[in-house]
Amino acid sequence: MPETPPAYYAHPTAILDEGCRIGAGCRIWHFCHVSAGAVLGAGCNLGQNVFVADGVRLGRNVKVQNNVSLYAGVECADDVFVGPSVVFTNVRNPRAAVPRRGDAHYQPTRLGRGVSIGANSTVVCGVVLGEYAFVGAGSVVTRDVLPYALVYGNPARSRGWMSTHGHRLAFDDAGRATCPESQQQYQLTDGHVSLLSN
Repeated sequence: MPETPPAYYAHPTAILDEGCRIGAGCRIWHFCHVSAGAVLGAGCNLGQNVFVADGVRLGRNVKVQNNVSLYAGVECADDVFVGPSVVFTNVRNPRAAVPRRGDAHYQPTRLGRGVSIGANSTVVCGVVLGEYAFVGAGSVVTRDVLPYALVYGNPARSRGWMSTHGHRLAFDDAGRATCPESQQQYQLTDGHVSLLSN
């Protein structure tokens, strides 16, 4: 009886440890390594030289560009974009001579639905990036980021707000803004943005 072909594509140079779970339609490119306890949702794309550690969970349609290591504690919701050479950490006080491995030492990093992280950014462990947050290239994220917030710099600071389609929002005196691409409307109230229409 012929073998059933996998429901995903993995380049011959990719290493998929036994026990990892790969969703349908995933594409895993050159020199990737997916560890045994990792879970990739349907439609994910891992660029060249991506490492996914044991325990990492990716939602559906997550795009991870070249040269990214997703260490234990990283969780991505659906539709997250991680740019080339983004760096994640999972221990706040690493020392070579002091063993700090395992759940007791790892701090989680949570990326909400639709988050985008620009190339060469660093995300320090223990933070939460709210849904559709947008991190500019080369930033260093050291604290939580609000939903729809645009942050950049070192350390990353709030610089405005972004729509779900990735456009900067300009709010009027009533705290209303419209995405120029989708025509979705947003409300800014007390320093928080909410989507008013789909």
